[in-house]
Amino acid sequence: MIEIENVSKIYKSKSSQVVGVDHVSLKIPKGDIYGIVGYSGAGKSTLIRCMNILERPTSGNVIVDGVNLLDLSAKELRTARQSIGMIFQGFYLASAKTVFENVAFALKAAGIPAEKRKKRVVELLNLVGLSDKVDQYPAQLSGGQKQRVSIARALANNPKVLLCDEATSSLDPSTTKSILALLKKINRELGITIVLITHEMEVVKEICDTCAVMQDGRIIEQGPSYEIFSNPTEELTKQFIDTILNFELPPKLLETCKGTILQLQFRGNLASDPVVSDMLQTFQVSGNILHGKVEYIKEIPLGIFIMELLGDSSEVEKAKQYLEQRLKQVEVIQHAR
Repeated sequence: MIEIENVSKIYKSKSSQVVGVDHVSLKIPKGDIYGIVGYSGAGKSTLIRCMNILERPTSGNVIVDGVNLLDLSAKELRTARQSIGMIFQGFYLASAKTVFENVAFALKAAGIPAEKRKKRVVELLNLVGLSDKVDQYPAQLSGGQKQRVSIARALANNPKVLLCDEATSSLDPSTTKSILALLKKINRELGITIVLITHEMEVVKEICDTCAVMQDGRIIEQGPSYEIFSNPTEELTKQFIDTILNFELPPKLLETCKGTILQLQFRGNLASDPVVSDMLQTFQVSGNILHGKVEYIKEIPLGIFIMELLGDSSEVEKAKQYLEQRLKQVEVIQHAR
């Protein structure tokens, strides 16, 4: 659906230049919810604006549904953009227009007749749960309601792609969950490919099929979201994941532990299997759970637990090898003292 081929964006001044995007290549499948995560200044927003040529790349190609947008004339590009909806952190609603008029504006600009505009706006407001807010103005809406209006407006012309630039970062956690649930519904029911720019790994965990991590204008890691969470390779990716899966034990607790401390990762169905119970019954060891939780990445469980194993060193080693065979990912945090 979307192919970004070796795209760079360089901003030049009289005395210097700033690289916003640095030779980025991505393939985003049709119907995917694709997250691009990074800290402020990483180049995320510049990259997503290159996807609909709001920012024209300095080099590279942007191919959407088989069409290279950089080959289009200005008129052709305006037509192509009708199939690429976009929502922003700041909503960008016209304060003097009602909810109905804000959504209808995109249809009017596309030359849709008044009667068809009215029918389409009613459909969209029903979809985003705002059918009772038709005649209200943006000032009368909450932040979440404003974002729902902007989503309805972005969907007005039946786009194939929806680009979301930090669409939830100004919302409270409860409202964020409701907006993410709405985006999931739109993706599932309408089959729209969604690209999400965010600095919140919680957003990626909640709805993204695939994600990429950006730093200094470059993609440093990308892949299925579950694989990124369960086996990150880059230090920055690990930092992001630590915001959700932080298992650092207090030094004082480590000082009191005399046994071998292991971090165990339970992927998929293993999160509900009695692996630890089986191990304790099989070997002459005892165990203390020091920390742990199960998170759901796109509804697939990922469990991480830290436990202390006590017993004869040979039995502890056998127990560790057994866990490695069952779980694959077992890390020794501290050896027995």
